[in-house]
Amino acid sequence: MILYLAADLIWASKIKGCADALGLACRPVRTIQMLDARLADSNPVAVLLDLTATEMALEMLDHLRGPENSHRHRSVRIVAFGPHVEKSLFQQAREAGADEVLTRGALDHDMDEVLLRLSARSSRGTPEMEH
Repeated sequence: MILYLAADLIWASKIKGCADALGLACRPVRTIQMLDARLADSNPVAVLLDLTATEMALEMLDHLRGPENSHRHRSVRIVAFGPHVEKSLFQQAREAGADEVLTRGALDHDMDEVLLRLSARSSRGTPEMEH
């Protein structure tokens, strides 16, 4: 399962539509409470975070990488994405623990590959950290 935070309906539709076309389980999260519920009931392998939802995206990053979260949830791969001009947001996401940061254009162009790569982690067992 891949979870996603999208700042608008356009990105939510793109992510969900691509995942559905690939036959991948993908569910939205809009709040920390939704994130916790999805973490508890679906064992996600990755979370996509739209950095244009700045406050919530960074809060979710902190929540997932924070010491109060279980090791299993801290190992969920986090991919943050946003407008190419938001270099400071990209840096903030990296510093907060995002495993990968992509421009919106890169995600849009390679979304099927990104989602397939992220979902393939679930078939390998324990996620590996790639740097």
